[in-house]
Amino acid sequence: MEASYPAPAWLVARSREFTASGATAATPRRAATVVLLRPASGSFEVYALRRAATMAFAPSMYAFPGGSVDARDAIAEAAGEVAWRGPAPSWWAARLNLPEAEAAAVVCAAVREVFEECGVLLASPRILEGSRAGSASLYESPDRLVGDVSGPEWQAARQALVRRELGLAEFLAANGLAVRSDLLVPWDRWLTPEFEAYRFDAFFFVARMPEGQEARHDTEADDAQWLRPADALGLPMLPPTRHTFTLLAQLPDIDAVLALGADRAVTAPVLPRLHTAADGTHLVTLTTEP
Repeated sequence: MEASYPAPAWLVARSREFTASGATAATPRRAATVVLLRPASGSFEVYALRRAATMAFAPSMYAFPGGSVDARDAIAEAAGEVAWRGPAPSWWAARLNLPEAEAAAVVCAAVREVFEECGVLLASPRILEGSRAGSASLYESPDRLVGDVSGPEWQAARQALVRRELGLAEFLAANGLAVRSDLLVPWDRWLTPEFEAYRFDAFFFVARMPEGQEARHDTEADDAQWLRPADALGLPMLPPTRHTFTLLAQLPDIDAVLALGADRAVTAPVLPRLHTAADGTHLVTLTTEP
């Protein structure tokens, strides 16, 4: 990958402070990010959150829903506690070039984070209506997605997930749900620069917004917007978000986005690096790590 973008002054200052301090780079944490897409007249829109000014990482920056893999994401999948629709963990392991348990944990984190941050649930019912979770009447509906999840019981569960009082596997089992891994299409893998105090090894996915659901921001964001990709480029955002919007702005519709994502390589992370151009301009250059 070869691309460069103007570097904001605060990013340059942070890099200089890190270099002057002699500090050791933090170990990146595995993470998942979901780029939600919905149709718009003649095009499509993307959901972006503005992170609260009080956030330790990327305050006041527009970003996509996402966050770190939780330990329980991996534990639940290793124990076989998460029901799946779509590509199995073994497929994801090959696609992401990760051990199977780690790949499954990334997918689980993507589903959990997008529900926590904007109330969108990428899941399907897995039991007959009227049956209790854990009964002998389990089945997997191939097409039916969860509909409206704005009710108080869903929001209570969502807040319990945010507070880590509830794990994804417990939440899904209690509601008779299966992860819809087929709704997630890998897009990119990003590595946070060494000078950042909070570093992530983040897999980006694109996903079509489920019908009957609405995105909402009431956790870590102080604003959220559905934006046409070209209209988003003037907003403050980190290089991975800006680069994603730049690529999306070149595509005509959601089908084209998903088709491109199906063929994109996501095993080698992209690392933004700062450098100074001949005219003295500070740039962020995106380089693919081996």
